[in-house]
Amino acid sequence: MSDIPNPIGAFEIFSPKKEKKLKLKKVDALKKLSKKLAKKLFGKKFASKSRAQLTSEDIAVAPKAAKPKRPAYKIEWASSVNEIKEAQRLRYKVFAEEMGANLAENSEGLDIDEFDAYCDHLLIRDQDTLKVVGTYRVLPPHKAQEIGRLYSDTEFDLSRLDHLRPKLVELGRSCVHQDYRSGAVIMALWSGLAQYMLKNEYEIMLGCASIPMADGGHFAASLYNSLGSEQIAPTEFHAFPRLALPLDRLNGGLEVDAPPLIKGYLKLGAKICSAPAWDPDFNTADLLTMLRLSDINPRYAKHFLGI
Repeated sequence: MSDIPNPIGAFEIFSPKKEKKLKLKKVDALKKLSKKLAKKLFGKKFASKSRAQLTSEDIAVAPKAAKPKRPAYKIEWASSVNEIKEAQRLRYKVFAEEMGANLAENSEGLDIDEFDAYCDHLLIRDQDTLKVVGTYRVLPPHKAQEIGRLYSDTEFDLSRLDHLRPKLVELGRSCVHQDYRSGAVIMALWSGLAQYMLKNEYEIMLGCASIPMADGGHFAASLYNSLGSEQIAPTEFHAFPRLALPLDRLNGGLEVDAPPLIKGYLKLGAKICSAPAWDPDFNTADLLTMLRLSDINPRYAKHFLGI
């Protein structure tokens, strides 16, 4: 901090003559700032006139200061079939059309599976266009019990996590429209999830974090091998892939940077519970990821949980 001048001590070295010059400079600077602000608020014509030159007509036509802009994105939970279809349409666009996932075709261009009817669907909507630009689906514990399993059960042996099922929700099918992949949309998604967890008094989020396999799996293997011990869940919470990525046959020593979503999960305090499983339909390597609310990094707890 030594390179920052002391705002009080600095004035003590000026003589009265220098103080006068300094005051004049400050006045000039303030005039420029006032003119700039007036121009921004009321227009160039208004800002170019002195106070004495301003007429009542000028003041009358000067536009009012703009109201604070509303948040760009709205957090919603689907409450109708049509709203669920909006999420399914975005999922199809991202997973099938963009990423080449092998999804069942339908005439409406929707990504639909048997879990959708049991899930709550989180929507992030662009407030200007009203278009859904981000989504998660959430399977609460009572609905998981109703359908008899989690989606993650299809990819992993979760027997070590069975005792956690009554208090965990499963997250899935997360995606963001390619034109909106910014931190703001992800933050909106996570804010929606955090409020959902608090409202329903759930404790644990579980889901498959996907890594694209366009390179055959070398990136995924390298990412898994680069995880630190503090990022891996305790042994008693480990799950086991049903179709494991063959790590021993891949180049797992590349220098890689985690995809934004996985990087974000780890920063929040999530733990990786498994080696990568291969999902042939989506051609991704999936890491089972668990986040307990009690483990959220204190740096983010206040923002998402209000604590």
